[in-house]
Order: sequence, then structure tokens, then C-alpha cells
Amino acid sequence: MLLRPALAAAAGAALFLLALPGQAATAAPVETLTVDAVGTVAADGTVTLSGTYSCVGSTGPVFISSNVQQGTNTVRYGIGGSRAVCDGALHTWRNTGRIVTDTLKAGPAHVEATITELEPRGGLPLPRFHAVRQQEVTLSLPAQGPAQGPAQSPAQGPAQSPAQGPAQG
Repeated sequence: MLLRPALAAAAGAALFLLALPGQAATAAPVETLTVDAVGTVAADGTVTLSGTYSCVGSTGPVFISSNVQQGTNTVRYGIGGSRAVCDGALHTWRNTGRIVTDTLKAGPAHVEATITELEPRGGLPLPRFHAVRQQEVTLSLPAQGPAQGPAQSPAQGPAQSPAQGPAQG
């Protein structure tokens, strides 16, 4: 007759678990960071990268930084930075920076984006990383706007089509 005490113990344990606060059943907020599959690189070296993010629980200023690397070149170029709001909502980010050299061209590239908080600790702000995302992207030439008049300056030349990179999945 050991079955009856075992069943009673199991039922008691189940009731105890059901009596626990609902907090244990709720999922923790998720921090996310995405990078758009296509960025732009202008003829003057201006690169624009963008994506979405959500973060929570900040006590100091929060920033989204990004860098880009292309081809066999191992150098990563920092592309701007933007402030982030860590309120749990989904936001968009957009970083723009100009690379002085003509190293970056339209085509495939590797991007890394990071959400970093400068968290105050003992009077000194220390970095706290909320999310990091690495992704292969395609850099394309910026879209040309409508013509501003009948004449085209000689410096502009004809419009160029972006180089085709590998299919992104």
C-alpha cells in the first residue's frame, strides 16, 4: 500500500507549485538587434547602415554602434553611432559615417552592430553590452533622387547601377 502515500505526495507537490506566484511563469524581456540586409555606400565614402532593436533595463546612456568590413581586408571601419532608448519597445536605428579612403565599394560586406550602455558604477561609467549582431549585408549605391533641373553637372556623370552581391537568405 505504498502507492497511496506516493500519490498524496505528488498531488501535494503539484498544489504547491500551482500556489507559487505567476512571476516564475512569465518570460524575461528579450533584447533584440537586427541589421538590414542592404546598406549604402556613396561615391564620397559615406556609408549608411540600419536595422531595428529593443532593449530594457538601462540606468545609463545607451548607444548603437556599427562597423563594416569588406573582402579580404581585415580592417573594420566604424560607421557612426546613435542613441538608443531601452524601454522594451521595438525601435529603428540608422548610423552614417564617412570612410576617407575608397576602400568600401558596392557589394558584399560584413557588419557588426552592438547595443552598449555606459552603466554608472562607483562614479565611473563602464560598458554593459545588451546585444550584438553580426551579419552579411550588401552595400549598394544610394538611390538617385529626381533630377533637379534639365542640366546635369559634369561631375555627376551618368547614373550607375549597384553591383549585384550574393543572394541573402
